[in-house]
Amino acid sequence: MRMMTSDQDLARAAAGGDQDAFAVLLDRRYDSVFRLAFRLTGSKSDAEDLTQDICAALPAKLRGFKNQSQFSTWLYRVTVNAAHDQRRRAASHHRAKSGWGDWEINRRATQQENADRADWLTESMCRLTPDLRDTLALLLDQELTHKDAAEILNVSEGTISWRVSQAKKHLREMAQEEAGK
Repeated sequence: MRMMTSDQDLARAAAGGDQDAFAVLLDRRYDSVFRLAFRLTGSKSDAEDLTQDICAALPAKLRGFKNQSQFSTWLYRVTVNAAHDQRRRAASHHRAKSGWGDWEINRRATQQENADRADWLTESMCRLTPDLRDTLALLLDQELTHKDAAEILNVSEGTISWRVSQAKKHLREMAQEEAGK
């Protein structure tokens, strides 16, 4: 008896919760949905995934079937829309993945640049006089003020400021020499 029932009647019954009607409808239309999905995606595995997604979403979507067109026409529209959604998700995923890769490459490059600068500074500080090196060592990456450094080194704040100025001058000269090589 169910085999003679129209797709429209089965769709209405399935929308009302009739599981048997839904099973018959799927049995009738699964292959045609898969064929269309295959033509839309060009891939058997993507078509299988898409068809399964459509079948899983179909009970909820059937409530929107208004019987204004043939059920097959409506189902093909659902399939085309699902394929478009799948393509958009894939494109978004690819863009996000690509963007993530770019972000990670930039992050690593920045880390490497910072490490290179820190290495250069450490090596260059070794070429400074001990008083300039001691002053910079206290002030770099620390929460010490010039006043604190002056107290620790037993010199005036003015001397600390002068040493910082001299250290910067020498470091600039070293960087310029290396850049000129």
